[in-house]
Amino acid sequence: MPKQLEAACYNQVRLALRRLGEPLSVSLPGHRGLDMLLARTEWVCLDTISDDFPVMAWKDFARAGVNLHEPVSCRLELYHRCAGLVMGTALDALVEALDGRLGHASSDKDGHASR
Repeated sequence: MPKQLEAACYNQVRLALRRLGEPLSVSLPGHRGLDMLLARTEWVCLDTISDDFPVMAWKDFARAGVNLHEPVSCRLELYHRCAGLVMGTALDALVEALDGRLGHASSDKDGHASR
C-alpha cells in the first residue's frame, strides 16, 4: 500500500545509517519482540520471537525533488496478520530508539517527543 513517512522519521533513519552503519538492527521500545532492520532501500520490522519472521516493510522511498522537511512517499508491505496493530506505533518507537542511540534528547521539558 502507498504510504507517506514524516520527514523527521525518514531523516532520522538516514542519519543513523550514516553514523552507525548499514544494515542497522534496532529493538523497538514498548514493542516486545519487534526489531527493525534498516537499510537505505528498505526498513523491515521483524518478529524476533518467531525466528525473525517479517511483520511489515517500508520500501521504494521516493526522495527525488523532495525537500528535507517534506513527507517521503514509499510503499508499505504487510506480511503478518497483526501488522496493522503495530504499524501506527512502530515508527514512533523507531525514532525513540534512534534518538537514544544517536544521543539526542528524546523529549522536551513537557515530556513531548521532539522531532
